[in-house]
Amino acid sequence: MKSMKALFALLLALAMFATACGSDDATETVDAGEATESTDVNLTPGEGVDVTMARADWTTGYFQAEVYKLLMEDLGYNVSEPSSLELGPSLAYLSMSQGEIDFWVNSWYPGHLSWLEADRPDGTKVGDHLTRVGAEMPAGGLQGFLVTKSVAEENNITTLDQIYADPELSALFDNNGNGTPDLYGCPESWTCDNIITEMACQFDWDVEQIQAGYDTMIAEATDLANAGEPMAIYTWTPSAYITKLIPGNNVMWISVDGEVDDQNCSGQENAEQYAQANATASIGEDSCLFNAAGECRLGWTAADIQVTANTDFVDANPAAAELLDQVVMPLIDVALANVEQDATDGSVAAIRAIAERWVADNADLTNGWLEAARAAG
Repeated sequence: MKSMKALFALLLALAMFATACGSDDATETVDAGEATESTDVNLTPGEGVDVTMARADWTTGYFQAEVYKLLMEDLGYNVSEPSSLELGPSLAYLSMSQGEIDFWVNSWYPGHLSWLEADRPDGTKVGDHLTRVGAEMPAGGLQGFLVTKSVAEENNITTLDQIYADPELSALFDNNGNGTPDLYGCPESWTCDNIITEMACQFDWDVEQIQAGYDTMIAEATDLANAGEPMAIYTWTPSAYITKLIPGNNVMWISVDGEVDDQNCSGQENAEQYAQANATASIGEDSCLFNAAGECRLGWTAADIQVTANTDFVDANPAAAELLDQVVMPLIDVALANVEQDATDGSVAAIRAIAERWVADNADLTNGWLEAARAAG
């Protein structure tokens, strides 16, 4: 019964997500007939080439990393285990720029643009040595804040700005009793924590961003929401999180009044890159609390989830570069994989098994990517 409820919640969430992003999960691949079928095509153009991958230190990126590893191995590359280099964005981009890592598949743009502007010891920018490749999940990262549905309804809450401007509402969300309302945010180094800091400064929010392990915060937030207690949290899709915090059920997406621009109110390094344009979503009033303008303004740009690679690696490995350029991951498949992963022990073996099944079940898709890569190599 619980698994059926979770699946039903996921399907509802995915329907909402597809509407919000305007995506039908269509992917463009190279037709098998378009790829060269000559017997002299090298099936393993990556043979003898060692590739170092990393993965992000948020669990919703594990599946994609493993899929890319499998596809690279199919081309003959000797690929390191991504879990052995699990990094936050700051270290990941710097390491890629220095050639210590060849690529990762967990970039979120525009949020991660600030890391490309970071200075290296040699005086160049990190981004001078990196290339954004392909369109893994364009506008695929829907982001925003959720609040307890019953609390919002009982108090006529429609925006976060309303909570933080009203002393009585602020007191409701002061879960730790220190006089400041709490907001479950992001672990340090994820970038979204920095964006929330900039957002709070620009919107004049008096709020405490709670920063801990994200799964721990989700568990606490879910308990509060299910108990009808005040709670606000940042989250995103595709993920399994919205099968626990279910918009329209125990929580609602909540709007903000403004839009983050490039003023760098908070004084953080390169925070000019934190601007969040086009921050509205086509989510209905059954799942989102609209602001006074009649919008579901989540406050965040739907992120392009994308591969970033060391430029020298891309230039030296045309087959790998073409593969990275070809892959487009269907959002619904990624979300379902995250739900499946959430039901496992989270081990490398469990995630690899999910990725292997997905690659096998989508051979018509993945074979086209591989054929294009082999033709390029």
